[in-house]
Amino acid sequence: MNALLKSRMASTKQASELAASDEAYERIFRESAPTPATTVADLPLDLLDPFSTADIGFRPYPPQKLEAFAEQLKEEGLMVRIIVRPRANGRYEILAEHNRVGAARLAGWSTIAAEIVEADDVRAIVIATSTNLIQRQQLSIVERGKAYKALLDAKNRQGQWYIGADSQTSGENRQRYLARALVAEFFGVTEYEIRKLVKLTNLVPELLDVLEDNTRRLGLASAEIIADYDRETQLVFVEICVEYGKQLNKAAMQYIAQKCPPPKADRQEVFQAWREAEAVAETCRNAPPKNITFFRKVFAPYLDKLGSEAELERLFLAFLKERVSIYP
Repeated sequence: MNALLKSRMASTKQASELAASDEAYERIFRESAPTPATTVADLPLDLLDPFSTADIGFRPYPPQKLEAFAEQLKEEGLMVRIIVRPRANGRYEILAEHNRVGAARLAGWSTIAAEIVEADDVRAIVIATSTNLIQRQQLSIVERGKAYKALLDAKNRQGQWYIGADSQTSGENRQRYLARALVAEFFGVTEYEIRKLVKLTNLVPELLDVLEDNTRRLGLASAEIIADYDRETQLVFVEICVEYGKQLNKAAMQYIAQKCPPPKADRQEVFQAWREAEAVAETCRNAPPKNITFFRKVFAPYLDKLGSEAELERLFLAFLKERVSIYP
């Protein structure tokens, strides 16, 4: 790809980042985005701070990928500027392109080209979350959940100005529902998905790590049930999953939740319920297979023609295999 084409593509991407975040602001907050003029400057890397206005779930690239990014910067230079906002202490908060900053540091740079945006906390959150949700397709469950939660919290704080003191609870519920609907509509996901991912952010960090490490020790359905418990009780499930290395499947968690309803449960009672659930599962695994029973009178006309029950069994199995192959 020649340098001119790369430059044009980079300019398009640069413009689209802020345009997309402004559209998200207008669609979710139902008002025009404040868009004061931006400035461009080369900023010292040691004056840049990670985004900290809200927990948006951002996780940097793993070391190997970041090193490859650094090599790319050395060869091609910076094609897309980072986006920052100035802070009162003379430093800058990174709103977008954290990984470019990390790669630039690895590449040995001392400065980096930045687009400096004057933004209040709400617009800063929108820029930080929308650029991640739109551009990074491989976001983890935690990253997506925390990004949605940050947006919803910002939207709900805005809406509370319109809630009367005599109907605060119902007003807050209506506001949360409206916020989810607006966020879901803009990002093209379902409200159910947002509600589920945001709920998972209630998990303690140790369980979030288990959920994302692909060891099958904790599935989404089980994690949703655990998220209803308080922190102290969740640490009991950390013991089961991490220290004992055991799986908590949906059936086991449903059993535990029935015996030890959330939000709080005694440690010994949780372990007892878990052991009971494991015993039930083991009994089911070791149970002998059940025979299938048919009424002989119903099949009598066919048996007379086939000559034996074994032949009927063979034909029945052939029929099932054919049906399963057509309707998996």
